Order: sequence, then structure tokens, then C-alpha cells
Amino acid sequence: MNEELKYEEALAQLETIVRKMESNEFDIDELAVQLKTAQRLITFCKDKLTKTEAEIQKIQAEQDSSL
Repeated sequence: MNEELKYEEALAQLETIVRKMESNEFDIDELAVQLKTAQRLITFCKDKLTKTEAEIQKIQAEQDSSL
């Protein structure tokens, strides 16, 4: 997954894949490829959220300790 990819871009790509799956726009071969792509996008988004949450907690802890 491209590290330059932004969370919002990954989420938009994921939403597009889901929409196309729901409307049966993929043939069976493309569906398999898109499922793998969706899985990578989900992992990317989860990792991004986890890292952001950790950064926020660190900043809050630093602010609390300086008071």
C-alpha cells in the first residue's frame, strides 16, 4: 500500500469498491482482485487510525504531565 496515500483517499477507494460490489459491477475474476484490494485498504485505514489515536494519547499525556 502506498504510504503517501491519505486516509480519506483510501476510504473513498474502499467505498467505491463496496458500491460496485453491491451493484454487481464486477465479474467473478475482478471481484477476487477487488476483494484483495479492499482488504489492503481496510488494513491501511485501521493502521492509520491506530497510529493517530496513539499520537493523540501521547500528546494528551504530555500536556497532562506539564500541568
